[in-house]
Amino acid sequence: MEKITFWVISIIISAICSNSHAQSLTATIVDSATQKPIPYVTVKLNKKGVITNEEGRFSFQLHSNIRETDSLFISCIGYETLGKPINQFKGTTISLAAMAIELNPVIVTNKNYTPEEILEIVGDSILKNYNLGLAKKRVFLRETYTNQILKTDYKLKRSTIKALDKEFIDNFINQIPKNSTVYNESLGDLYGGGDSEEQKLNLIKASELYDKSMELDYDILEEKFNKIIKENVKTDSYFKIKSGLFGTKVDADELFESEVDSTDVAALNKKLDEEKKKKEDRKKFFAKYKRETMGNLYKNLPIYEDTNYNVLFKPGRYNLVLEDFTYLGDAAVYVINFTPKRSEDYQGKLYINSDDFALIRMDFENVKSLRDFSLLGVSINEYLASGKIIFTKGKDKKYHLSYYDIAKGIKAGFNRPVKIIEKNKNVRGRRKQNELFMKVDFVFGNKNRYELVVFDETALSSAQYNSFKENNTVLPTYMPNYNPEFWKGYNVIEPNQAIREFISNTEIIE
Repeated sequence: MEKITFWVISIIISAICSNSHAQSLTATIVDSATQKPIPYVTVKLNKKGVITNEEGRFSFQLHSNIRETDSLFISCIGYETLGKPINQFKGTTISLAAMAIELNPVIVTNKNYTPEEILEIVGDSILKNYNLGLAKKRVFLRETYTNQILKTDYKLKRSTIKALDKEFIDNFINQIPKNSTVYNESLGDLYGGGDSEEQKLNLIKASELYDKSMELDYDILEEKFNKIIKENVKTDSYFKIKSGLFGTKVDADELFESEVDSTDVAALNKKLDEEKKKKEDRKKFFAKYKRETMGNLYKNLPIYEDTNYNVLFKPGRYNLVLEDFTYLGDAAVYVINFTPKRSEDYQGKLYINSDDFALIRMDFENVKSLRDFSLLGVSINEYLASGKIIFTKGKDKKYHLSYYDIAKGIKAGFNRPVKIIEKNKNVRGRRKQNELFMKVDFVFGNKNRYELVVFDETALSSAQYNSFKENNTVLPTYMPNYNPEFWKGYNVIEPNQAIREFISNTEIIE
């Protein structure tokens, strides 16, 4: 009997402990009719919000001050708002029902507005609807960098270094990874306003997810190449690298790092100091890059006059169509379609609250290449820039950025002759030692995606802003495979399937 009682008590204690460690609520939101996932849905709990990813998934951290009876509110344009206590949500799927569109009195009253008149009111209401001043924002940035080598044609015309023959170059090119993807994620507090130059950042945590085995492949190739060069090139040489009329000069000692004698204490200390400085410089560069990336996204919001998405401030340059009415919860929303009349770069949709005339969402995509340059065999084509921007009303009754998603695509080509000539500084007369001459035709493709999620925003005074001093010491934690525990305890946007399933070919132990 005592054993049975002990067994029952153990089960109860185990259940209590497992519940106490259940720190997150994760689910997928789907359309009740089609059962398809709904992306970019706002999920709020105790006035804190997250947003679903493109697969409709979200995860909410359940801290100790959250009770099972606290209500979770889920809202999305075109769907009925759902709100009920956490303990009433069962399973990992939540269904939203599409809202029947019935024109309420506000829409009926305003139905004679033209799209141009609506946008004029939106522009006049920006100062009332948005906080354009200084603020502190808790932000999460996910960057996805996808690189492709699309073409690697070449013709070797001359090489006086026997080891640098066609077989070696073919092998070199074949071993270069043709596709690679890197995921960077950063969490921090961003201080500032709409000016990208005035941003300050307090980094909290960061990660980078990619296949480091590709770096090892590069290292092996570099070792082979360096061995060939060291065996064939004089240390007091320099190189002239020419492509047609263009050229540059590189000293041989710039190509290789000299090895440090392990018995030379002074040299070792100098090397350690250099490595320490490199690490500190990397921390500064990492924080600076993240700050500038976030600042540039904020600077380009459609509520600022100098934005690339200038439809609110220059509506005369666009064809505007009042396409539809829909709802965000109980709020009626105008849907305005915009396309450029002449030279503007973007088309898309604007979602505008009919009550306060606030822009709450913008979907956009480029209609032409943003940059298309080709000269003397060098080409750059910025062919893609598309995404969405979502604003949410905060506790201060102002609208704040909650989600910014943009994908950018660039193709670059290099189709030119390249000549590398080794010349020696101390040889009299004919200084040319070796020469490599080839015609190359390479094409590269990059597709980058930036997702910025803002979880909380509070206004700052000038004194509060000025008193904050950056002291970033965070470097990203490398992950060879996706680790679901890394962001445990923090609210971030859920990873998509590609991230969740990312596995390196070779796991690197640091």
